[in-house]
Amino acid sequence: MTFKEKIKQGIPANLPEKKVYDSSRNHAPKRKEILSDEEKKLALKNALRYFDDKHHAILLPEFAEELEKYGRIYMYRFQPDYKLYARPIEEYPGKSEQAKAIMLMIQNNLDDAVAQHPDELITYGGNGAVFQNWVQYLLTMQYLSEMTDKQTLVMYSGHPLGLFPSNKNAPRVVVTNGMVIPNYSKPDDWEKMNALGVSQYGQMTAGSYMYIGPQGIVHGTTITVLNGFRKIGKSPKGNLFVTAGLGGMSGAQPKAGNIAGCITVCAEVNPKITQVRLDQGWIDEKITDLDELVERVKIAKQKQETVSIAYLGNIVEIWEKFDESEIFIDLGSDQTSLHNPWAGGYYPVDISFEEANKMMAENPTLFKEKVQETLRRHAKAINKHTEKGTYFFDYGNAFLLEASRAGADVMNPNKELGREFKYPSYVQDIMGPMCFDYGFGPFRWVCASGNSDDLKKTDKIACKVLEKLKEKSPKEIQQQMADNIQWIKGAQENKLVVGSQARILYADAEGRIEIAKAFNKAIKKGKIGPVVLGRDHHDVSGTDSPYRETSNIYDGSRFTADMAIQNVIGGSFRGATWVSIHNGGGVGWGEVINGGFGMLLDGSKAATKRLKSMLFWDVNNGISRRSWSRNDEAIFAIKRAMKSEKQLKVTLPNKVDESLFDSLT
Repeated sequence: MTFKEKIKQGIPANLPEKKVYDSSRNHAPKRKEILSDEEKKLALKNALRYFDDKHHAILLPEFAEELEKYGRIYMYRFQPDYKLYARPIEEYPGKSEQAKAIMLMIQNNLDDAVAQHPDELITYGGNGAVFQNWVQYLLTMQYLSEMTDKQTLVMYSGHPLGLFPSNKNAPRVVVTNGMVIPNYSKPDDWEKMNALGVSQYGQMTAGSYMYIGPQGIVHGTTITVLNGFRKIGKSPKGNLFVTAGLGGMSGAQPKAGNIAGCITVCAEVNPKITQVRLDQGWIDEKITDLDELVERVKIAKQKQETVSIAYLGNIVEIWEKFDESEIFIDLGSDQTSLHNPWAGGYYPVDISFEEANKMMAENPTLFKEKVQETLRRHAKAINKHTEKGTYFFDYGNAFLLEASRAGADVMNPNKELGREFKYPSYVQDIMGPMCFDYGFGPFRWVCASGNSDDLKKTDKIACKVLEKLKEKSPKEIQQQMADNIQWIKGAQENKLVVGSQARILYADAEGRIEIAKAFNKAIKKGKIGPVVLGRDHHDVSGTDSPYRETSNIYDGSRFTADMAIQNVIGGSFRGATWVSIHNGGGVGWGEVINGGFGMLLDGSKAATKRLKSMLFWDVNNGISRRSWSRNDEAIFAIKRAMKSEKQLKVTLPNKVDESLFDSLT
């Protein structure tokens, strides 16, 4: 059977051989047992409904064993025997180029080099899934191979509901993940629904087929670190950034630190992923001894090195040891997966990695106690450093939120509205006012040809467009333009590609539109192959997240999600190839609503029309909301947008003289 034939067959008529479980691979931890006996029976019935009843007697005990051993039914037997990676678009079967592009992006998310737990269909974040099981993958790929440009595939949390008649201007796929009733959005609700096989955590770009490996966050982290040092009035050179996490998203931190030019120390408890990052070149050195780490950092400071060091161990140990050894930390943060604190996102100190994994499955109550105890100790150590002048920021991973729930000393004694914690979110002080309010966010593209030469050509095209735009850009955004031009010029030498031939840069609506138009023109002329456009959900208008993306919204609307929902609805009728909306992502189930899109450029006039409409909306929806909350940078940006587009008319806020309130007291 050829690759195309295997894709088109979907669920095989004859059962494939049972797979051997390879314990050497980086598997997801066992999920805690949360289902009653009756619910376990329901989970098994839910799994078996994908199969002809003649197979039920064979599959039932197998799926029951998976549920018992792993806490989930992954259907390992049906994992394909072909390699999953982003093949050139012409290698996929199908009647629709748009559908082929989506297949390419799905396979990239499940590439061994990209995915955190590929056998469990988890791309990053510990539980950010593309599908709940392998049969959903097979069926989805079959549907995409059959789809025409007059059909839309509907995806319910990894389950392909089916192909529905639509039209050529409609999205080819509409994705929802974890969209549960609000009162059923607690972590244990997710555990139960996911174990039942009825909902999943799509993270942000995992469940929307737009993850491009750690590169996707390297640029954002580089911008954050650069602007973090600017905020404290220091050069990165010879100064120290301490953080934690080397997973799918957090693994970008050491690479970003190197690009920014500082000393980065990043803790990670998982030996497998630490070695992967070392082998990939995303970290320079690995150290397992604290005393050795202290001496190495002293040398790096003395020599003003640019170096990234992974410490295989718990981050709390570093904060405490550096305090004891009088190592000054300039910037501090954390990017462990604290959106998922009870299932492998954050590990207790003084307990081995293996022991902790066993405890979280067999004694989840004790595990939770140990995690919260560690959070209190973690915060206490950070507080000691900030008293000496360290600038600490929450990196949007729910660190401060979970620390506060654990009773740690992280609350703001001044009780400012929107500033609950003593430390800011990185969006509040850095990315919000410096980037998002001006409309700058993580625009990305993938060369669907799979050709590295196409990526080099698109880099040059994007750089040329940005340099031209910078000449006429207002002074307010000159720094952002300069940072991104510098980034794209160094993109090739920094060897950022993992998986698909992809690139990311921060651009505003004007930049995104002009770059996309230039790509589409090059495709039409045959200079490059088709290009898939997208972005991280972590953007100007894709995400409503009160402790991250919208944490610098101070008008009381942080806990509303109109922006994210409107973003996806608007994108669906303005030309997106696919759209997605998720509950959860980055900061946890029930804590955020986030949406994304993908768009195929094929060189056609229709593609040019779609990209202008879609990209303008995708950014300016968010700027408008940020403007209405009285953010000065966003008011500036939306006024500029209205001057450039006469059909745009946005409600602007009137500011109130604070002295007027004196008469009320």
